[in-house]
Amino acid sequence: MGGKDAAGSDTYTSANPARLDEAVARVGLADAGTFAAACRTAKDAQREWAKVPAPVRGRVIASIGRLVEANAESLAALVTEEIGKPYAEALGEVREIVDTCDFFLGEGRRLYGQTVPSEMPDKNLFTFRNPVGVATVITAGNFPVAVPSWYLVPALLCGNAVVWKPAEYAAASAHAMYRLFAAAGLPDGVLNVVFADGAQTFEGLERALTEGTVDKIGFTGSSEVGRKIGELAGRHLQSPCLELGGKNPMVIMPDADLDLAVEGALFAGFGTAGQRCTSLGTAIVHESVHQDFTDRFVRALKAARVGDPREDVLAGPLLDRKFADRYEEYLTWIQPHHRVVSGPTGRITEDNPRDGFTGEGGLYYHPVVVDGVRPDDRIFLEETFGPIVGVTTFSTMAEAVELANRPGYGLSSSIYTTNPKHAFAFREGVSAGMVSINNSTSGAEAHLPFGGNGKSGNGSRQSGMWVLDQFTRWQSMNWDHSGRLQKAQMDVAEITPDHGFRL
Repeated sequence: MGGKDAAGSDTYTSANPARLDEAVARVGLADAGTFAAACRTAKDAQREWAKVPAPVRGRVIASIGRLVEANAESLAALVTEEIGKPYAEALGEVREIVDTCDFFLGEGRRLYGQTVPSEMPDKNLFTFRNPVGVATVITAGNFPVAVPSWYLVPALLCGNAVVWKPAEYAAASAHAMYRLFAAAGLPDGVLNVVFADGAQTFEGLERALTEGTVDKIGFTGSSEVGRKIGELAGRHLQSPCLELGGKNPMVIMPDADLDLAVEGALFAGFGTAGQRCTSLGTAIVHESVHQDFTDRFVRALKAARVGDPREDVLAGPLLDRKFADRYEEYLTWIQPHHRVVSGPTGRITEDNPRDGFTGEGGLYYHPVVVDGVRPDDRIFLEETFGPIVGVTTFSTMAEAVELANRPGYGLSSSIYTTNPKHAFAFREGVSAGMVSINNSTSGAEAHLPFGGNGKSGNGSRQSGMWVLDQFTRWQSMNWDHSGRLQKAQMDVAEITPDHGFRL
C-alpha cells in the first residue's frame, strides 16, 4: 500500500489447478488492521489525485490500456496458469481491460455536468460530478483481471483512490495487473492492493467505515457474501455496488435454430468450466423440441474437449480446491427423478476418465447435463458454480417466463427464437438485467451496463457510462448575481393566464 509492501500475518499459496503441485504464487495475507491502514493511505492520496484534471486522469487510463495491450499474451498466460482458464478465453479477458480503458480514456473529457435555467433572473444553476472519495473493491478470481478493471478504471478516472482486495487464489494475476496500472504513472497510494481472507477483510472494512475512510464498496462474489456486505454498508448509510451470482435461464422456443441454440448452451454452460456468474443454469426447452435439443446438446458436449487449458479446449479445471469441494456437493443435489444424460459425473481420474483423458494432477471434472429438472428442485433454484446444466420443459411463453424468473436471481438470460414477438415478450417479462436473443448468457461488452437484480445484485450497474454514477456524486450549485436575496418558490414572477378564454 502507498507504493510499498506491508508484512502479512499469514501466507497463502496460489496453485495451478491444472497441475496442483505447481505453486504459482505465495502471498502474505494482511490482517484487519493492515486493511484499515490501506484505506487511510488511500484517503490521504485521494485528495491530491482528485486535483489532477479529469482529462489528464484520462491520459493515465489510456496508458494503462496501451500497457495491458503490449503485455496481453503474458498476462493471459499467467491467468491460464493460475486459475486454469483456457488461453483463448484468458486472452479475451485481457482484451476486456483494453476495451474498458479505450472507452473510459475519453470520459475524462466528458465528465459532464449541466447548466440549468433558474426560475429567477440573474441567477445561474449548475451541476457537477465529484469523486466519491475512497472506493474499496473486492473481486472474485474467476475473472481475475477483467472484472476488476470494470471497477478500477472508472473509479480512478473519476478521481477516487482505490483499495482493491483480489481473490487470494488469483494473487499472481492481480499483482501483475497492479504493476501494469502503477507503470502508467499512478501516484503512490492511489491504488492499493491488499491480500486478505474473508474474515479479516470484513473486519478491516468495518473498521474503515467506522473511521470514515471508505466512501464506496464494490463487490463481486456470491449472493450470500453480498448480503453481508450490503448490510454492513447500509449500517453506514452507504449504497454498495454489488455484482453477485446468477441462475441464468436459456429459453429454447419451438421455432429456434437448434444448432445455434446448442452452440450457445455449450459455451454458456461449460466455458470457464461453468464458473461464470453468467453461466447457463437451466435450459428451459419447449416440449415440442425438448428431445431433439437435448440429444443435440449431449452430442455436442461429448465431442467437446476438456483438458489442459493451454490447448484448444472447451473447459479446463475448476479454479481452486474450495470450488471443487462445493461442486461435489452440487452433484449430490441430483435426485432419482433426474436423468443424467451426459455420461459420467465427478472428478476425472484414471478410474473415471473422459475419452482417454485422466485429468492427472488437476481439478478436472466431467461436464454434466441433468434432464427432468423440476421447478422445486434445489438444482433448479440455486446457483451451481461449475460444469452442470439442468434441462426442463415448458408449453407456453407465460410458463417459460415464470420458470426463468422463479429462482429469484436476475443477472443474465437468453432466448433462442426466430419470432420477434417471442423475443420482445421474453424481454418484457424476464427479471434479468441482461437479455440475449439468439446468443449465450455469457459475454459482456465494455460499453453496455452489466449487473443484475434480485439475488444477483442491488440494481447497480458496471461498465459503460452507467458505472460513473457508482463512483461520482452529483453536486448542485446556484450562483445568484442579482445583488439581493431571491427566495426559491417565493420570489418568482407570476404570470396570470386567462383560462376562460375561448375562440
